[in-house]
Amino acid sequence: QVQLVESGGGLVQAGGSLRLSCAASGRTFSRYAMGWFRQAPGKEREFVAAISWSGGSTYYADSVKGRFTISRDNAKNTVYLQMNSLKPEDTAVYYCAADLWGGTLLRRGALEYDYWGQGTQVTVSS
Repeated sequence: QVQLVESGGGLVQAGGSLRLSCAASGRTFSRYAMGWFRQAPGKEREFVAAISWSGGSTYYADSVKGRFTISRDNAKNTVYLQMNSLKPEDTAVYYCAADLWGGTLLRRGALEYDYWGQGTQVTVSS
């Protein structure tokens, strides 16, 4: 079992920044990949970014590449999503997720992830 708790969401103006955190507990954090997803009202959940168990590899959706950075601190059992140059279309509930079985793969399919946090709301005003 893995428990995930996101924090750091809020309201920000376009062009601003936010840093999301996701604290994990349960299984050994350093042994599995992590991902961030988001879901806007009326839309499907979409992939944002993923990071390997070591933090050495990352993978981004085209829509956030160059603006968002995923990172992790295995000593703190935490994964982060630094979001810069935010746009109104980034408004969504953001979820972190754990991929226990992908090995060295970084996957973008929501069904590939085994555990999910409760989500944190990010609202970007224009």
